[in-house]
Amino acid sequence: MENAHEISLQEAIDLTTRYRANQPAGCSLSETFQVDAIEKLISAGGCKFLRIYFGMKENGNVVTILVAANEDNEDILPGPDTLTTTEPVILEDGFVCPPLCPKPSPLNS
Repeated sequence: MENAHEISLQEAIDLTTRYRANQPAGCSLSETFQVDAIEKLISAGGCKFLRIYFGMKENGNVVTILVAANEDNEDILPGPDTLTTTEPVILEDGFVCPPLCPKPSPLNS
């Protein structure tokens, strides 16, 4: 399964260009997450996958929610309302573009 998710730069350019041309209302161009947050997420015991869910804020803006998943394809989740350094984590609140956009690249301009 090596390279199972890799695509070429041109494929990525085509996908992001098509998205920008047809961007749904309430959807951002991108979200950026800090590496230390991703490392904490994937360090959960038994993590084999990174899963991305789509959610919606009360104002209608679409956001991404990142969770770890195990080899049985099950989400690895913390307890309800738990934010500790020892529990698995769920990530959201990436840096949303706009307004916090990356510098221009072939994938965003």
